[in-house]
Amino acid sequence: MRCYQVKSSWKMRAKSRLWKLKFQSRTVLKRSLDVLVAGLALCLLSPLLLLVALAIRLESKGPVFFKQQRVGVDGACFTMLKFRSMVVDAEARLKDIKHANEMQNGVLFKMKRDPRITRIGALIRKASIDELPQLINVIKGDMSLVGPRPPLASEVAQYSRADRVRLKVLPGITCIWQVCGRSDIPFEQQVELDLQYIESQSIWVDIMLLIKTIPAVLTARGAY
Repeated sequence: MRCYQVKSSWKMRAKSRLWKLKFQSRTVLKRSLDVLVAGLALCLLSPLLLLVALAIRLESKGPVFFKQQRVGVDGACFTMLKFRSMVVDAEARLKDIKHANEMQNGVLFKMKRDPRITRIGALIRKASIDELPQLINVIKGDMSLVGPRPPLASEVAQYSRADRVRLKVLPGITCIWQVCGRSDIPFEQQVELDLQYIESQSIWVDIMLLIKTIPAVLTARGAY
């Protein structure tokens, strides 16, 4: 019996080491993919980014970038970047239109004809161009290319224990529900799809989701 226990203990330690090695290898590969793709995308898209920045400044006064505190991995907050697609005082005006929320459950706020969105903002949101500055967040390590979308602290405050599992991994620019309908998908289903990604994540899953993001962006389904 004692010999069996020693053997079992050895097997458990070997499995634990193997699991840690696989996890570390996957983490390194994921980070390498993030830095390589994000860096290349920033270089290739730099002319577009400059044009969008100029268009935003010409249409309305205010900063080109919209900076917002989001909740990242393990609940750590970071500053997420986006191209500004709304009027400067958009957050202050939210309380006036919150009653018009079109998302079920009320955790997220989405409105197809949000009066705070500028003309340029409507165009870049439709094409998801407003999200491109988050490539900088990826380079910094705040985000990954693929992962659950980073929530607001006010949204996390309404999370159930199951919802908080989404915070166990780095948030991403794209995810499963982003390529399956984006804002048309109810919050509860978004959580289910994020948990599905967390359980099955691998470098190949990330690559497939990045590829599927291209037609999702081009068709603009659920983008508003």
